[in-house]
Amino acid sequence: MPESRLPAAVLFDMDGTLVDTEQLWWQAAAELADELHHALTDQDAPEVLGRAIEHTAAHLHRVSGTERTEAELADRLGDSFAGKVAAETVPRPGALALLASLRDARVPTALVSASPRRVVELVLSAIGRDWFTTTLAAEDTERTKPAPDPYLAAAERLGLDPAACVAVEDTPTGVASASAAGCAVLAVPSTATPMPDGSRITLLDSLEQVDLALLGKLAAHQAV
Repeated sequence: MPESRLPAAVLFDMDGTLVDTEQLWWQAAAELADELHHALTDQDAPEVLGRAIEHTAAHLHRVSGTERTEAELADRLGDSFAGKVAAETVPRPGALALLASLRDARVPTALVSASPRRVVELVLSAIGRDWFTTTLAAEDTERTKPAPDPYLAAAERLGLDPAACVAVEDTPTGVASASAAGCAVLAVPSTATPMPDGSRITLLDSLEQVDLALLGKLAAHQAV
């Protein structure tokens, strides 16, 4: 494939996009919610899916009225989620094949996660850390998703204009972050949560449908 048809870089979300951990995160949040006598429903999803631990902890603190502090809830959530990820990390269909094709084509990649570094490291240990040119966790930017900071930081580390990069996400929170940063966005939802509308957002059912040609077209369209 000619170099001009390749994206400058591909920036990947982690949970629910590359690995099937979004369900583990929901389980961790649901278990803590049960302890606080609050049953998670679809109404809670925007405050849980794709969100940082501190955000979800603050949400559970607010809706439950618990006397436990937000910091205590965040610690409990973090420990629970990390334990689940350590026990079970499964790549999403097509994820490793796509990463391999990008590596073979020498396209830079970044892992851009709202999860804490300890969870990112657990996933990297499971799927391999050599897939990525750089990795960002929640601690690496002052603000995390849905703010654009993580994707802006990833592009800066790679020395690239965000508009030349394609971001791959699975949640509305992540899509909002990547869009705000100016990236072309490929959304592959891990849940039935509706995605925001936007001319820069392409929606697919699976990473198995993604190839270098598609990523190149998305980047080229964004640059126009």
